[in-house]
Amino acid sequence: MRTNLTKKELVNIIYMQVGFSKQISEHLIDEFFSLITLNLKKEKKLKLTKFGTFYIRLKKSRVGRNPKTKENKIISERNVVLFKPSREFKEFINSKNE
Repeated sequence: MRTNLTKKELVNIIYMQVGFSKQISEHLIDEFFSLITLNLKKEKKLKLTKFGTFYIRLKKSRVGRNPKTKENKIISERNVVLFKPSREFKEFINSKNE
């Protein structure tokens, strides 16, 4: 069973199911992902109804340790993207029907 869904596979799915050309399908996917990333960066939160919410959280700097050398090192503060699935998405994932 495959665990990765590539952009090329998404383009082919749109091409086969919707009927757009592969070039238009690829452009559509590129625009969709750029819209999501730009909106998330600007607003710090993006809610997709019946799917879930992406949001950005600031992780403070902290002390980390290299497990091999046991050397302590400061891990700088950074933004991380988190995802919280919606209730409908959780119910779909946990349903017994295929």
